Amino acid sequence: MAAHGEMTTNKKVVLRRYVTGYPTAEDMEVVVTSSVPLRAPRGSTGAVVVKNLYLSCDPWMRGRMTKHDDGDAVPAEDFVLGEAMVNYTVGEVVDSTHPEFTAGELVWGMSAWDEYTLITHTEGLFKINHPDLPLSYYTGVLGMTGLTAYAGLFEVGKPKRGESVFVSAAAGAVGQVVGQLAKIAGCYVVGSVGSDEKVNLLKNKMGFDDAFNYKKEKDLDAALRRCLPGGIDIYFDSVGGATLDAALLRMRRGGRVVVCGMISQYNLSEHQGVRNLSCLIPKRIRMEGFAVMDYYRLYARFEDEMAGFIKKGNVCVVEDVVRGIEKAPEALVGLFSGRNVGKQLVAIA
Repeated sequence: MAAHGEMTTNKKVVLRRYVTGYPTAEDMEVVVTSSVPLRAPRGSTGAVVVKNLYLSCDPWMRGRMTKHDDGDAVPAEDFVLGEAMVNYTVGEVVDSTHPEFTAGELVWGMSAWDEYTLITHTEGLFKINHPDLPLSYYTGVLGMTGLTAYAGLFEVGKPKRGESVFVSAAAGAVGQVVGQLAKIAGCYVVGSVGSDEKVNLLKNKMGFDDAFNYKKEKDLDAALRRCLPGGIDIYFDSVGGATLDAALLRMRRGGRVVVCGMISQYNLSEHQGVRNLSCLIPKRIRMEGFAVMDYYRLYARFEDEMAGFIKKGNVCVVEDVVRGIEKAPEALVGLFSGRNVGKQLVAIA
């Protein structure tokens, strides 16, 4: 990377074309811009230039890769073709006109998928307070996906000791943390995953009580009866579709369905319907969706608690790291075939 005074070249990952169906690495490209300023514009209060060290790959980005009509209910705006894609990153402050951030500080938050980013909206930018732990953890267990797991389980699911918790996509960035936090809360925890390797990971490394490979199960209802014969108190759902339908049949009275994601539906042109919603009525089930940004206020408490769990060995972290910004498109696409094992991220520097 050539830096000239206060300018530098900058690589960024851009969307080349809007996606229908499953995304491919060719839907994106890495482009080099000739020069970007390394100083925040003077006269602006609240601008920060960040050198990104790690990029987070997350399924929610898929929704922004499709062109939506005005008025469609979407969680975030579509990516702009030819502009850097956006997601959570970990980086170092290069320059700042913001009173709360100074050069040299380590931060994580919403940023562009490039080497250097000028951030003018700093509401979603957080200082890293445990630099003694691996910085990459702030793309996952100590960042957005960890906070998602923590808020979804404790604020929405409200687990009680002795309850049974079922987690789908349980070896992913959110699911692995949900399961381990549920164990800390004294619950019986079962996960569903897409390979035997991931089943072993959950049971032998992450302390899940049981797990199954849904690709080998002819009947999801039978798998849930076998693993959770007493039923489910909390279902933490990241997949939707057939798994959600099967879980609804096995929910106990007063159960909670925490709706975090629907990865089985993101690449379908027509979404599958859910047939067992009538279970909500006699079983008094509460089914609630949530968005992590609504819980940013909990971040300081969460970061301290989670850092403590990691240092004590109560939470084990599994990451899938690729090196180089050029590998980012391929890493993101791999999420949708379950190629990653654990939190998928890209190390830039």
